Amino acid sequence: MDEKCEDDINSGEDNNSSAFDSNGDSTESAKRLKTERYSSENSNGSSSGGVISSSSNAEDETENSTSAPQESTATASTSQGCLLRVCLPKTRVYRRYVEEDSPASAEVDSNDVMEESDHDGGPSTDIDTTCSTEIHDADVESDHEEHPVLKKPKPKHSWFMIPEFVNRQIGFSAKTQSSILFQRRCYGSLHCVQRLELMYKLDKHEGCVNSLNFHPNGELLASGSDDLKVVIWDWKYGIPLLTFETKHRGNVFQSKFLPLSGDLHIATCARDGQVRLAQVSTQEGVRSSRKLGSHKSACHKLAIINSQPHVILSAGEDGEVLLHDVRNCKPEHLLTVSSDFRPMALYSINSHPLSSYEFCVSGRDHIVRTYDQRKCGSEAVPLNSYFPKKLQAKSDDFIGLHVTCALYNHNGSEILASYNDEDIYTFDVNGTPGSYVRQFQGHRNGATIKGVNYFGPKSEFIVSGSDCGNLYIWEKNSEAIVNWMLADDSGVVNCLEPHPQLPFLCTSGLDFDVKVWVPSCESDPLMSGLSDTIKSNTKARTSYITGDLNDSHMLWILWRHLRTTSRINRSNVRGGELFSGLENTNSSSDSASSSDVVDSDGDSDEFNSSAGCTTS
Repeated sequence: MDEKCEDDINSGEDNNSSAFDSNGDSTESAKRLKTERYSSENSNGSSSGGVISSSSNAEDETENSTSAPQESTATASTSQGCLLRVCLPKTRVYRRYVEEDSPASAEVDSNDVMEESDHDGGPSTDIDTTCSTEIHDADVESDHEEHPVLKKPKPKHSWFMIPEFVNRQIGFSAKTQSSILFQRRCYGSLHCVQRLELMYKLDKHEGCVNSLNFHPNGELLASGSDDLKVVIWDWKYGIPLLTFETKHRGNVFQSKFLPLSGDLHIATCARDGQVRLAQVSTQEGVRSSRKLGSHKSACHKLAIINSQPHVILSAGEDGEVLLHDVRNCKPEHLLTVSSDFRPMALYSINSHPLSSYEFCVSGRDHIVRTYDQRKCGSEAVPLNSYFPKKLQAKSDDFIGLHVTCALYNHNGSEILASYNDEDIYTFDVNGTPGSYVRQFQGHRNGATIKGVNYFGPKSEFIVSGSDCGNLYIWEKNSEAIVNWMLADDSGVVNCLEPHPQLPFLCTSGLDFDVKVWVPSCESDPLMSGLSDTIKSNTKARTSYITGDLNDSHMLWILWRHLRTTSRINRSNVRGGELFSGLENTNSSSDSASSSDVVDSDGDSDEFNSSAGCTTS
């Protein structure tokens, strides 16, 4: 070993002298000699395979020095020779790389500055390149990861049109082949939903269309708009039959037909908080229009009770629920919904389809509440409360998670709720608080107070608009998207109104028209671009929650400060006026009594002079 080390030293000195005698760069020659020395040590079995760190080499040196003193002396002499050839720094900044299978991989080194001996080689530069490439690949894979809603199993067809026609022609199973049953099966089939396409647009309004409602017999359609008008359509031909002024002073949010006999009775509500009733005729126009009641703030939704056609329920941003009977002059106050001991703004109200006295409300929190008309009052308690337990933490944020729309299904066994910047959920009316049945994803509900609805005679499908301007249709049992269409050129779809008997759908949004969708397409939807749109909606929702959090928080704090300051100023003004009035009254009486006191006691002149000045 000593002879070998001496030969290595001599050869190193010869090479060193030749390197310095040559005209080449001394640094490059030193690096080459150091690399040869490092490779010769590896060939003798001193290092293991894989990626080697400088710390492992230092440990090997320590073991060799303790076991073989002679080798340590030779190594020291060799390192001294290397110092003549190479002048490398004692420390080097690099990232430590260790094999995953090695025991050293379990150790975590917090320092990036690693001590290395003179004969250790520097870390390979292509390791950094490989690592950076792997990180980039991971980022790309996360960007192209498929959304969970696209992984849902696609529903299968359970109804086919041609066999239905054949069975009707040959009279097979005549009891189940009636026209009404055939119509219902067709309405609730996947075939009709996937063949929906835009038939035509109803263009008459001069503002955004905020409300759509079919007449109970399905012959007429009423639409309300920001232009403060209501248009009654013969939707089958696309003809406006009547346009009338509602006499509201703000945007019309809701217009509904009342199931009354005789002329058409249309109830409306608007941003001004009023609830009005118009009695119209398509031939003679408006016969009468009157105000049924009014909220202190905007009124967004109305509810019609099927068994009580003369009763209308309204919910406003003042938190109040009013019952309007068209036979009476004044509304009845049912209850005030409160949250955190103050009235909560309500955005939606819907009546139970089978129970005449039950209704549900939703508003500026994450809870959907149900009430009974017979148990309402100043201290009314909800029959039940529904919300996803996982969203309860989000509702505590200042942003305020809230429900923009909630309604019952066809038989009242489920409640459908759409959350702002969240998903759509269905709740079992007999379920426990915090539980939900299904969740529907892919759209975005953030820009407006967006609606949601069922589609089908037995609520087989879910339809909703989105901030991306598209219409989404989910199959309820599988939670899969079965159709997806562009439904608003301006970018937001707010209202969705299915026909009461036929597989037709009307939608509206920021555009000034109403779109009618019918199942006349000859092929199944391609839904190209759905994945990119869902990804864009998800990123927009995330950026709104995380990116705009600080700005929204500052605006919220500023608004609360201004509101509190305004209240304090008003209370101070009212208190000052009241105090001055009381002071004037007291001072006038005190002045009369003080005059007597002054006559009898001259020491009280200074005290009574202030009262006299206040009185004057």
